[in-house]
Amino acid sequence: MRRLGQARTRWLVVVLFAVAMAWFEAATVYYLRVMVDRVDPYQPNPLPMDGILEPVELAREAATLVMLAAVGALAGRNWRTRLGYAAIAFGVWDIFYYVFLRLMCDWPRTLLDWDILFLLPLPWWGPVLAPVSIALLMILWGTLATQSDERAADARWVWAPAGVGIVLALAVFMIDAWKALPNGRDDKDKPGVSTPPESIR
Repeated sequence: MRRLGQARTRWLVVVLFAVAMAWFEAATVYYLRVMVDRVDPYQPNPLPMDGILEPVELAREAATLVMLAAVGALAGRNWRTRLGYAAIAFGVWDIFYYVFLRLMCDWPRTLLDWDILFLLPLPWWGPVLAPVSIALLMILWGTLATQSDERAADARWVWAPAGVGIVLALAVFMIDAWKALPNGRDDKDKPGVSTPPESIR
């Protein structure tokens, strides 16, 4: 019973951290959009990645992943719960990022608005509904992994579909960037490569 109470406390602390981090991320993105005059991402050249902005943005996204992984490592007691808490942190952070961004600048207007979801390892995009749905599943899986009986949570039938789902989701999100990679920006005008609206993330 005591161990269960400790697990619930860790879960709550991780969630609170992720919510606070989501506000920080949304505020940073809002500042960037204001500075480059791109509060509404649906316009030409929505993310000017000239000069120092591109490496700074890529480093910021890498730092975000490190922070989410770190909170999972600190909260978990073994590899399973560390992954679980990291998944919870990522899911909560991703959902509240969009909640707070909507409060700050009235975007996204709907869950079907497209967004650049991440720039690493390649740019990947999709409707906001996609990352939000995956984030909900990450929270559910992470909660089961951190709050359930160890033998049940370690079952291979839980881990295998999760791994396949992650690979498929990333492939779907990044397929257009992968097609454009050999020819860089010049490939965007070729048939078969879509160029959805972009935004700063």
